[in-house]
Amino acid sequence: MTWTSAFGKGSGWLLAKIVNGLALSKISPNTLTFIGLLINIVAAFFFGYARAENYVRMFLYAGLVIIGAGLFDMVDGRVARLTNQVSVFGAFFDSVLDRYSDVALFFGLLVFYARGNRFFYVVLAAFCMTASVMVSYTRARAEALIGSCKVGFMERPERIVLIILGALFNKWGAMAPALWLLAVMSTLTVIHRIRYTYLETERRKLAARAA
Repeated sequence: MTWTSAFGKGSGWLLAKIVNGLALSKISPNTLTFIGLLINIVAAFFFGYARAENYVRMFLYAGLVIIGAGLFDMVDGRVARLTNQVSVFGAFFDSVLDRYSDVALFFGLLVFYARGNRFFYVVLAAFCMTASVMVSYTRARAEALIGSCKVGFMERPERIVLIILGALFNKWGAMAPALWLLAVMSTLTVIHRIRYTYLETERRKLAARAA
């Protein structure tokens, strides 16, 4: 067994224990989702209240807090399935709160850059916020029309990982390239989904005409 497979097996075992413990506590999966949002808001405060003299430490705290919030993102659906509480509303609630979590993190970065009079990065963070919402919106809107639209790379887990890496390694200026990558890749994902949806709707239109 390689160390990577051993790590994966150990992580899976630990996650299963956490899920089982939460299931036994009879906590609602929607409550777990809401707690995840609150934790992300705490991370946003760390971003927003960072100053020139302590921003490395505050960004590190924010990155660690986001990792903690990610745990709730991983377990809420598993707890719902284990306790037979899977519902259409639960999926909807999870999706809505995920958008609020994303916006909160970027809003914290907006406040940080605004307080430091770094106008360019205020614009960049605002663009990333918009693009991240559009990645999710284009998929949701497309799937209402064509059933499935999972194309594109920059999904929420990839965005969160980039923000975490930017926060943890901002001592070396990692947040700036992380935001640039987020902006470019999120935009490409939106364009990809628009093109895919256009081609799929045209294909269905031609198929309907042929029939």
